[in-house]
Order: sequence, then structure tokens, then C-alpha cells
Amino acid sequence: MIIREMIIKEKIDIVKKKITFVIGGCRSGKSSFALDCANKIKGKNKYFIATSVPMDSEMEKRVESHQQERGEDWITIEEPVKIHEKINQYSSKACVIIVDCLTLWVSNLMFYSHDQAQIDDAVKLLENSLEQSECPVFLVSNEVGCGIVPDNKLARQFRDFAGFVNQRMAKAADTVVMTIAGIDVQIKPRT
Repeated sequence: MIIREMIIKEKIDIVKKKITFVIGGCRSGKSSFALDCANKIKGKNKYFIATSVPMDSEMEKRVESHQQERGEDWITIEEPVKIHEKINQYSSKACVIIVDCLTLWVSNLMFYSHDQAQIDDAVKLLENSLEQSECPVFLVSNEVGCGIVPDNKLARQFRDFAGFVNQRMAKAADTVVMTIAGIDVQIKPRT
């Protein structure tokens, strides 16, 4: 019982920070962790900025499932590219914002023909919006650098861009949490 109370207190302490970056592999529990922490923040107007662009019925079902998981307390804003604008627009009205996920955001930027320089510009805009945010923001991203080197140029470019974005967001964040098999480990600030 004491260990459970310590974990809950630790999660509440994380919520008190302004910018939290949550990173992990697929199905590692990162989105659930961000949602659990964000739900502990008191207040109305919880905004979820979704970067996903569903292209088929399977993805549409995933989106519906995630919306149901969040519940009625959350307002979903769909924005595949200009997430900084949505943070700027809603942070003064929100008690918390979740952006899920930055990996899909990188994919969207690449799809819309953004090169390294344009992605760097987009990251700078995001960093500025996080700095100016009037509410806590949780950023969720996939760790894509733990696997093998991809066999094609586009996949390597995606991996490199995602790693670049993840490094920048980890640096900008007050708190960084990595999730592994449903277990959250705070890696910044170091405990």
C-alpha cells in the first residue's frame, strides 16, 4: 500500500510541472500515462490535440476507441501539422493540453514535403508555443531509435527526424518520462 501511495504522489508531482514529454515504444503505455496524469489536473477545458490523420477504417476505429477512453471531459482538436497554433490558441482557456503524438506529426510534416530545415522551423515554433503556454502540456512520442537501421532512405530519414524532434522536446520539457511495458520511469529531472 505504501508503494502505491508513493507512485500516486510521484505522478501528482509530475503534473505540477509545466511541460511533460512522455516517450516510449508502441503500446508501452505512454498515452495512458499522459492521460492519467492530465486527468489529475483540476479544472474544465481539457484539450487533446490529435495529430493522427485516419486513412482507413481500422485507424478510424482506433481514433474512436481513444476518444471513448478519454471521456467527455476532453475536447479533441484534430491538427496534423500546425500544433503550435493550437497550443497558442487554447492554452489560455485550458487547464491542460495533451499532444498525441509527435511521431505522427513528424510523419505528417514529411508527407507535406517538409525538409530538414522546415522541420527545424516547425520545432522552433512548437518550442516557442510551449514556452508561452499558460497551462501544462503533455507531449507524447514514440521512441524509434531502439531498433535496427532501416533498409531504405525514407525510413532512415523518418527515424532521424523523429529522433531529432524527440531530443529537442526532451530538452524543452520540465519533465521527461519513459514508459516501458506499462511502467513509467522519470528520466528528467533525474531522481
